[in-house]
Amino acid sequence: MKYFLTFLLALTSVFSFSQGKKSKPNVLLIMSDDLTTTALGSYGNRMVQTPHIDQLASEAVQFDRAYSQFPVCGPSRASMMFGYYPSATETYGYVSGREQVGPDRLSLSQWFKNQGYYTARVSKIYHMGIPGDIEKGSDGADDAASWTEKFNVKAPEWQAPGKAELVQNNPDGSIERKGGNVMTIVQASDTELDHADGMAAAKATELIRAHKKEPFFLAVGLVRPHVPFVAPEKYFIPYPWQQIVPPPVVEDDWADIPERGINYVTTKNGQMSYIQKQKAIAGYYASVSFMDAQVGKILKTLKEEGLEDNTIVVFASDHGFHLGEHDFWMKVSLHEESVQVPFLIKAPGVKAGSSTSFAELLDLYPTLIDLVGGKVPSNIQGKSLVPVLKDTQAEVRDMAFSVTQNGNTYLVRTDRWAYIQYDEDAEAGMELFDMYQDSKQFTNLANLPEYAETLSKMQTRLREKLAEVRQNDLNKTYKTGR
Repeated sequence: MKYFLTFLLALTSVFSFSQGKKSKPNVLLIMSDDLTTTALGSYGNRMVQTPHIDQLASEAVQFDRAYSQFPVCGPSRASMMFGYYPSATETYGYVSGREQVGPDRLSLSQWFKNQGYYTARVSKIYHMGIPGDIEKGSDGADDAASWTEKFNVKAPEWQAPGKAELVQNNPDGSIERKGGNVMTIVQASDTELDHADGMAAAKATELIRAHKKEPFFLAVGLVRPHVPFVAPEKYFIPYPWQQIVPPPVVEDDWADIPERGINYVTTKNGQMSYIQKQKAIAGYYASVSFMDAQVGKILKTLKEEGLEDNTIVVFASDHGFHLGEHDFWMKVSLHEESVQVPFLIKAPGVKAGSSTSFAELLDLYPTLIDLVGGKVPSNIQGKSLVPVLKDTQAEVRDMAFSVTQNGNTYLVRTDRWAYIQYDEDAEAGMELFDMYQDSKQFTNLANLPEYAETLSKMQTRLREKLAEVRQNDLNKTYKTGR
């Protein structure tokens, strides 16, 4: 009897440990690339078909005012994964961020790895060149210390078989397709598994099933709708380009903004016709729907494996994308369509809803640690969004801050005002928009005397924010060893 009780006690101990280990919530992070909020059903687009992301939004807390800290892939992702503002380390290039913070600083996934989680990256989480790194199947600017395992995908991208058309810098239509960071559209004739996001979803599904009995942090990078706009041809059917209505063009729209406020890709310098604008938007929408279908496959696997109730699911993008607003295209600009991001968090015990609290991508780091009951490192610059997850009426931030153009162009976005300043002394100009009356940002108020007081207040807020960011300069922290 004594030996039997000893055996039973040992068995109970093992069972309790096993249950305790499994009770740790999993984390599933799904990152889209270059996805604007204006192309999602849950954010108000009634034309684009995104049923799986919309379903997730109905089960999650949707942040309606979330912002990227730098509307370019590399610095945005480094900021999110290491929890600092790009301005704190001058992380403006296509890097992972590791070289800026040193070997001792933990990335978000590395923190989970150190807590006994299986951590894996599938495709693009830190920066990868699209389409180049996908064509080669290479790591890009990955951070090896972040992962237990990593998996790249290799796909043809703009060279995929199917009907192709270049709608940028191709006024006579003589060029069928072109590689690089340009708007080539491919209605692919092969299967979903022949493309990067189809491969990524399949690998994610495989990893969820293989590691369902241990806590995991799985980061899945979906590269669409980043150019080229490549998707199986069936995803183009709902979007006949002839029925696309591009955003309105306001006469002299650029006349009241600084020269540096004109985005790097425009209808003018891209030599795009009205028809090419229509086709570009249709190609983007098709890419979004294709990406959404892959999100659905991943979430379906969670449900099938009984992991849905014990997994924190995050869906976000690294920044937005202009689709012809102001005749701007792609990212980099600090206008809303480029810098605002979709941001959804679904967590066990968290009631679904939407929040108008400002949020920043670098807030993901402390939020996930807070959700699993961990101690948030003191040297990160984000804020936990758990108060908002508990009560969607709560506010964690009353503004958002972002930078662009090598870190010397700044955005301060408050409830009513969007203030953009070019250079720290504003020598290259300013933009001020009343977001209550001019949400599409057509009228720059910065040079009108009636708004001098508001302008001064926004400049003060910018100076205060820059001082806050620089007070926690991570370069100083690591160079001095403090």
